[in-house]
Amino acid sequence: MQTRGYNGFSYADVAAEIGISKASLHHHFSTKAALGAAIMERYASLVVQSLADIEAHERDAAERLARFSQLYVDVLRQDRLCLGAMLAAEFGTLPAAMQKTVRQFFKANQSWLESVTAYGRKTGSLAPPGTDAEAARVLLSGLEGAMLIARPMKDIEGFRATAGSLLANLRRRG
Repeated sequence: MQTRGYNGFSYADVAAEIGISKASLHHHFSTKAALGAAIMERYASLVVQSLADIEAHERDAAERLARFSQLYVDVLRQDRLCLGAMLAAEFGTLPAAMQKTVRQFFKANQSWLESVTAYGRKTGSLAPPGTDAEAARVLLSGLEGAMLIARPMKDIEGFRATAGSLLANLRRRG
């Protein structure tokens, strides 16, 4: 789904990826919507785990945000997109269960970024313009958009430059 989206993947793709039969996959997920929602939920849980790992290893808010942006680079290196971004592009055609998981994914990321921004403002390492929620939304939107542009252009360095600009706008000035 990270390379072709929800509308472009099949049971056969998933079965081949994980090395099981299509019949076995159908046994566990009777509909494509159920399979898609499970894939998105798994992806979201892996991202949440990555965010917890970042918090556990980085005390500085600016470093936390830099590590967050590195997650995007890691996905781009595999010629993939963030699954949330891929599904957001198809949002209007997704089943309701899938739409719910996409919304939850972005809310969780937005909330985490908002908490990191607030922490950075409190500790003095960040001085974002506007509210913490606005800064989080700009960063998340900017990174997701930069990824959408970088992938077809095969331009990871362009992504990094954009991410660097976004992060610089949040850092303490002076």
